[in-house]
Amino acid sequence: MKVDTPSRLLEGIADHTDEAGNVLLDVWMSHGDKVTQLPEGFEVMASTGSAPIAGMCDDSRAFYGVQFHPEVTHTLQGLRLLEHFVKNIAGCEGLWTPAQIIEDAIDTVRKQVGTDHVLLGLSGGVDSSVVAALLHRAIGDQLTCVFVDNGLLRKNEGDQVMDMFGKNMGVRVIRADAEELFLSRLKGENDPEKKRKIIGNTFIEVFDEESSKIDNVKWLAQGTIYPDVIESAAAKTGKAHVIKSHHNVGGLPEDMKLGLVEPLRELFKDEVRKIGLELGLPYDMVYRHPFPGPGLGVRILGEIKKEYADILREADAIFIEELHNFDYYHKTSQAFTVFLPVKSVGVVGDQRQYEYVVAIRAVETIDFMTARWAHLPYELLEKVSSRIINEVKGISRVTYDISSKPPATIEWE
Repeated sequence: MKVDTPSRLLEGIADHTDEAGNVLLDVWMSHGDKVTQLPEGFEVMASTGSAPIAGMCDDSRAFYGVQFHPEVTHTLQGLRLLEHFVKNIAGCEGLWTPAQIIEDAIDTVRKQVGTDHVLLGLSGGVDSSVVAALLHRAIGDQLTCVFVDNGLLRKNEGDQVMDMFGKNMGVRVIRADAEELFLSRLKGENDPEKKRKIIGNTFIEVFDEESSKIDNVKWLAQGTIYPDVIESAAAKTGKAHVIKSHHNVGGLPEDMKLGLVEPLRELFKDEVRKIGLELGLPYDMVYRHPFPGPGLGVRILGEIKKEYADILREADAIFIEELHNFDYYHKTSQAFTVFLPVKSVGVVGDQRQYEYVVAIRAVETIDFMTARWAHLPYELLEKVSSRIINEVKGISRVTYDISSKPPATIEWE
């Protein structure tokens, strides 16, 4: 993007200059529309070959508008631009630190729930883990965590969650084994949105049942974060296209008996991680790759069957293990395996077999609003593919997903 008019907003901000001395910025744009006419009093601040008004300004009134996304990591100077606007132009102070966010969240939660008891769905993922630690500090024994084993979890995840929170953190955790219930409700369903709704509704039913066993439970806590809200915006406002209904946002029944507590709702993933460290959670827990609310339900394309989930669990565990072995786990932001309900001819051992296909996916991102597919070494990909095909019965082929977000989403469904 070329800077056309000097402005207070872009003062001192540049990525490159061209031969004519024009300042150029590397920004992220993903639009099919463009602005063609300036409002009265505005000047063209910046432009691109396809967006003649990529930025406009009225310095006298400190009004600025941009067509690109300054909030995503692919806009290289985006954070600096926003900080410059907030502090130098708007005159705000940088008081929103992790410690301050925690203090404000604790105060808000205490006022919201009073002496009521709160249920939290604990998955072991980053978001619900941080919510558990935050609420445990805020309301102590008023919090009961319910860990729902829906049959769509990663390998050994149930035992790991119980050990981590029940034994190590002293949080009250109830384990509900609901695998048969979830799989029976999902039987025969192929539509991704309907699967999410079924998982969300069944999840709440289990919570309602567990809450009836505990006195004075009035609230359900969730690990909803801001990207979830943005991507499900049309569910409430109707002003944006629904990219997908999030388990924490668009998958809940209207007649749910419990009120919602969502202390992370205004935060991005990187902010959630910083809060987790501030709360004293272990680094490996806080920087564990995120796991979607519907679990493997959105990583098994089409109908969900126990056979598919068991195969996927084993393949995914191998992928994650090899990422650690090659020291690439923390160099990627999210990595997982997807089960494809199609079969492909292969030779496993000395036998010609007609078995299933899986796709492995790894991305690099900070804010999870945009993401680049991870350029993993060929040696790592070869090792993962070889181990999955030879060690997991029922798989004959492994593919690697090289789609970035946008246009693709990180998850396949």
